[in-house]
Amino acid sequence: MPGSLSGLRVIVGRQRPADLASLLESRGAEMVHVPLIAVRDPEDGGAALKRELGRLERYDWLVVTSAPGAERVGVAAAGCSSVRLAAVGSVTAGLLGELAGRPADLVPSRQLSSELARELIEMVSPPQTILVAAADRSDGLVVEMLGGAGHEVTSVIAYRTVLTPPDPAAARGADALLLTSGSAAQSWVTSVPPDRSPGVIVAIGPTTARAAERHGLRVAAVAREHTMSGLVAALEEAVSGIAL
Repeated sequence: MPGSLSGLRVIVGRQRPADLASLLESRGAEMVHVPLIAVRDPEDGGAALKRELGRLERYDWLVVTSAPGAERVGVAAAGCSSVRLAAVGSVTAGLLGELAGRPADLVPSRQLSSELARELIEMVSPPQTILVAAADRSDGLVVEMLGGAGHEVTSVIAYRTVLTPPDPAAARGADALLLTSGSAAQSWVTSVPPDRSPGVIVAIGPTTARAAERHGLRVAAVAREHTMSGLVAALEEAVSGIAL
């Protein structure tokens, strides 16, 4: 019995696509792996992050907004049982919990950075000392919201996101493009103009969708649930009834 995405060629730009690959293949799609970004150490080699993690006991909360961030702070969190942990989504929380040896204390009901900040503000009274481990391309919204609510916030760059523009031929014969970050959208249009991009572009969340549209891409659907399974579900809805 053919799957819901049978015959579709779907471009995935994640550096590690295993989770999306299995979801797409189970539905009959062919995944085309075209890495659009790469994760690298900060410009300082991680010195600032190491410094703050070395005095983690002075913080009430450690906040991470991505899986690469969780990878870089999890072991330190394991050595500091007093700090509470907040992670933006289930995948990030799972990785952080695995490395820290305990579950995250806060995972927002909607997997958005703004929701994490909002729920943390509602959960604790200021002033709390909060360390935010972020990407170099972070929009700073979490830090801005927490600081605006009266918390003492330190933001440290945990990693850099480097664009890896694709070969323009990558778009040839592809039916859909899945975007999981604004950086991925920027990387894509560096080499592939919007009019040569796949006809169906799906974004994992509203922030990614807005970034894609700023770069001239027409987003067909935005995942309601900001997870890999939510992204694939949005793709299924977007292509339903469309002759590709």
